[in-house]
Amino acid sequence: MNIKKMNLDKVAAAIEADADESLPDLRQALAEAQAGLGRVTTPEQILVRQARQKAGLTQAAFAERIATPVATLRDWEQGRFAPPGGVLCLLRLIIKHPELSRELSAV
Repeated sequence: MNIKKMNLDKVAAAIEADADESLPDLRQALAEAQAGLGRVTTPEQILVRQARQKAGLTQAAFAERIATPVATLRDWEQGRFAPPGGVLCLLRLIIKHPELSRELSAV
């Protein structure tokens, strides 16, 4: 399918429905991709950043909290690699329940 001909609102709605949550930066990322501008932001990148911000932590602190090397977290946030499925599930839980991230440090 040609990205230039896609209805961005429909695509964004489908992605958000699949993720079962609102992804605030998604429409901008899709518009940038459609326009062929610079770097494309993936839904996974948005999810990683959103979870870390909801937890109120720096990259280093959040990486430590989820027992992940900070370089790996940076790779996820910058779109070099996508987090594995289990991590995506954890991130969704943290977004919906930020207090869970504090409980991770007690484990």
